Amino acid sequence: MTDQGGEMEIVHLLRAVAVELGLHSARFAHGNGMHPTDVRALIALMDASRADEEMTAGRLGAALGLNSAGTTALIDRLERAGHVRRVRGREDRRKVVVEVDERAVELGWAFFGPLIDRAVELLQAYDEGERAAIKGFLGAVRDAAAGDE
Repeated sequence: MTDQGGEMEIVHLLRAVAVELGLHSARFAHGNGMHPTDVRALIALMDASRADEEMTAGRLGAALGLNSAGTTALIDRLERAGHVRRVRGREDRRKVVVEVDERAVELGWAFFGPLIDRAVELLQAYDEGERAAIKGFLGAVRDAAAGDE
C-alpha cells in the first residue's frame, strides 16, 4: 500500500493514540482496583446517561460483549465498590436499570480530567470547520472499528 498523501502516518498516529489511551485507562483501573472491563462499563453507563438513555443489564452486557453471568458479576462488583446502583426504570418501573454513582464520576474526573481538559484546550486551536472534520473522521473510524461501516 502506498502512502502518497501521508494517510498512513495519520493512521499510525491514531493507533499510537489508541494505545496510549488504553494504557492511561489501564493505569486508572489498576490504581482503583478495577478490571479494564469495569472502566469500559462505567464509560458505557456515562455515555448512556449523557444521551438520557436508560441502560439495562442486558444492554450493558451486549455493549461490552459479555454473557448474562459475566454482566451480573460485573454489575455486582461495581455495585459493591459503590460505583453503580440498580434503580427502577423511569417509564417502566418493572425494568431495572444501572446508573453510575456520582462518586464514580468524581473519581473518573480526578484521574481523566486533566487529560480531557488538555484535549479540549488543543481542540480550541482549531476553527469550527476543522473541528467538524476531526469529529467526522473520528466518528467514521469508530464506526469502522465497530463494524458499522
